Amino acid sequence: MKVTTCSAPTNIAVIKYWGKDNVALNTPINSSVSVTLHQDQLRTTTSVAGDSALQATRLWLNGQEQPINKRVAVVLREMRELAQRVHGESKSQHLHIVSTNSFPTAAGLASSAAGYACLVAALAEFYGISKADEEFPGQLSAIARQGSGSACRSLDGGFVAWQKGERPDGQDSIAVQVADELHWPGLCAVVCVVNDAQKDTSSTTGMQTTKATSPLLDYRSKHLVPERMKTMEKAILAKDFEAFGKLTMQDSNQFHATCLDTTPPIFYLNDVSRQIIRLVHRYNEQAGRLQAAYTFDAGPNAVIFVEEQHVQEVVSLVHHCFPTSSEMTVKSSMLVDRTPSDALLARMEAKTEGGKAFKLPHIPDSVKMMYVSRVGGGTRVLAADEALVDSATGEPLPYHKENSSTAEVRGCPLFKPSFWLPEEPALRYLATAIAAAAVTSAVLLRK
Repeated sequence: MKVTTCSAPTNIAVIKYWGKDNVALNTPINSSVSVTLHQDQLRTTTSVAGDSALQATRLWLNGQEQPINKRVAVVLREMRELAQRVHGESKSQHLHIVSTNSFPTAAGLASSAAGYACLVAALAEFYGISKADEEFPGQLSAIARQGSGSACRSLDGGFVAWQKGERPDGQDSIAVQVADELHWPGLCAVVCVVNDAQKDTSSTTGMQTTKATSPLLDYRSKHLVPERMKTMEKAILAKDFEAFGKLTMQDSNQFHATCLDTTPPIFYLNDVSRQIIRLVHRYNEQAGRLQAAYTFDAGPNAVIFVEEQHVQEVVSLVHHCFPTSSEMTVKSSMLVDRTPSDALLARMEAKTEGGKAFKLPHIPDSVKMMYVSRVGGGTRVLAADEALVDSATGEPLPYHKENSSTAEVRGCPLFKPSFWLPEEPALRYLATAIAAAAVTSAVLLRK
């Protein structure tokens, strides 16, 4: 039985799309730009098994069998038909598809983007299709788009633009890489999971309602986004964090304004989300420059972009203001201290420009966990020993909730290095061992 396994990252849009131009083709009313996050923290893994002995095409997600919905069926059909044209032979055998997420599903963390990108990547590997086999540039991203719009941006790493396109057949509504994952190595994202439950209003339902009822959305897509796309791509290529961060926050705010302009209004942000917004603005104010930038997709979970030298302060502030009754999990490839310095707290609580002292929020058990991620690469082909299915039977292997491949970091006040673990597995293992030994030594010294 043939089995292929791939993984795919999630991505976070900094210029957002909301609303479909053509529902059948899943094309957007405006272009968008996103940052691909590193798979060490957030990823989907998918195995595809195929054999003539299989009786039906079946799908499992996070250990539960799921029906083959219309979007999955479209991706399966498009990939089969492309494979038949490429190889000149029928590809009609049934498949078993098993997929897991390392992060909450349907909670506003772009799980569908990673999921459909991973499905396309795994099917491409299964059918022996490469980018060289595409019948037009970006064809694989166009197929992923038909599963979930933002999925087209998760095939590639780094910074990716999804072009709206103009053709009636949707062939030019594709993803194009603006810069790869090595372009801006110091850019980081702190993902704050405020709510890991499935959201009340799905993205599909929400954008349909907004498009039908919000005049602000129509104005935004036609008159504001085209110029914002140019400005954002320029900021990314120049690695200009102030310009990048300012526009990221403005676009997030405007996206949520269109949700409020919807009838009835859609509320994706909650009180904790708003307190995080307030905290970021105060952090920038006390610094005297823009050092952190928030963005929120269709959910309450915050993504705070910072450059590497400011990760420590932002993580410690979030942990201080939104503590958990049990120790908060922080999944990261950096070692960070969760305790903010006295100097930072003093600056944060000093009088504002308006002459009032700033009161830091204190909302226990409201941020469930944090992921600290750098910019990451695109889809990966995984080894046979990482498969999620039994190659003899095609049945799913026992489901174990996937954790990120990096340690759950708990800060140590005596040890505050800030470094990235290397990509090469042997060096990563060595660096992790050295870091663990250093933390252990620091703990022993404290005793």
